[in-house]
Amino acid sequence: MTKRPHPSGELSSSADFAHGGEDLAALLERLLTQAPGRTQKDLAEQAGISYPTLNAWVNRTRGTSRIDREKLQAMVEVFRRWGVKTTPRDFFASVGRSVPGPSCEEREAQLLRLYRQLPESRQRDLVKNAEAMLQLSRVL
Repeated sequence: MTKRPHPSGELSSSADFAHGGEDLAALLERLLTQAPGRTQKDLAEQAGISYPTLNAWVNRTRGTSRIDREKLQAMVEVFRRWGVKTTPRDFFASVGRSVPGPSCEEREAQLLRLYRQLPESRQRDLVKNAEAMLQLSRVL
């Protein structure tokens, strides 16, 4: 892992930065400028994060590599509600992590949405295929 100068002057690993060199502090500062009238305190309150914690991330006095997935997603959602375009990828990359795939519940919901759009005969076929896949997985 390569070492690059951190904006604070310290050396940090390249995993601490999003593509293009934007760490979480830089990302939050940039996005907050796109949300006129909004502050770190507003973001912390609406994302369910304590203000001292958020402020420490912005001031780079607290590490960001172990931030809960839910907190990162909550910040994305707050910025989106404020009309600021951002993505989970921006946030996860800024803390040196890949974007996680959909949760189990999200996959189940997607499968159910697709199932309901199928004609009844195809729904039956899908159930038969799923049962066959389950049987096969039990054998292996």
